[in-house]
Amino acid sequence: MLQVQGFTKRYGRIAALTDVSFSVRDGEVLGLIGPNGSGKTTLFECMGGVLPLDGGALVRDGRPVTARDRASMLFYLPDQIAPWPAQTVRWAIDFAIGLFGGRADLRDRVVEELDVAPLLDATIGSLSKGQRKRALLAIGLLMPHPLLLADEPFDGLDLRQSRDVARTLRSYASAGRTMFLSIHQIRDAGRVCDRFVLLSGGRARGEGTSRELAAMAAARGSSAGDDLEEVFLALT
Repeated sequence: MLQVQGFTKRYGRIAALTDVSFSVRDGEVLGLIGPNGSGKTTLFECMGGVLPLDGGALVRDGRPVTARDRASMLFYLPDQIAPWPAQTVRWAIDFAIGLFGGRADLRDRVVEELDVAPLLDATIGSLSKGQRKRALLAIGLLMPHPLLLADEPFDGLDLRQSRDVARTLRSYASAGRTMFLSIHQIRDAGRVCDRFVLLSGGRARGEGTSRELAAMAAARGSSAGDDLEEVFLALT
């Protein structure tokens, strides 16, 4: 679907991203794994067009993606946002569907799957972090864009909610939706993702399935086996 080629972003003398390259494939759940401060949010903001790049390009079919391409192809759901805080969740969902031409036919299904129904008449500003996360994920899943970028979709969720959200995201990916999820909890990533990009210190340290990454770690002399957490540590 897309290639990230040589993404580089600096803040003065600080390199937030350095020559980061990887691919996003149609219909997959791709996980961006890295600790806090590794550059995950910066990478998403550059992909989403929020931040300008200092180097590199987002490419599709050998051509740089234009602003118009990006607007029709990609929906970016940032972390820690509370849009329209005085409006209800019901209003926000319906407004977003109308604004972006979203999937009104899936509205009730998504609301049920993410357990958003009890929140519909609450204002967004009154929600807890986990409640707001589920409400905004509902909006993201209802958007028509083929690629959903979600920054920390499991942050603020308890174990049961994380499991249920992971199951829901997988079901939409199985139906053809492509998802790129920024995740710092490797256990959550292993539950939902098909492939992974490992990010540390603003650099991509590996890309592939858990088996492929384990093979990379073994080739470097690691005894991590199939443990994704140990593989990440071995490669970063």
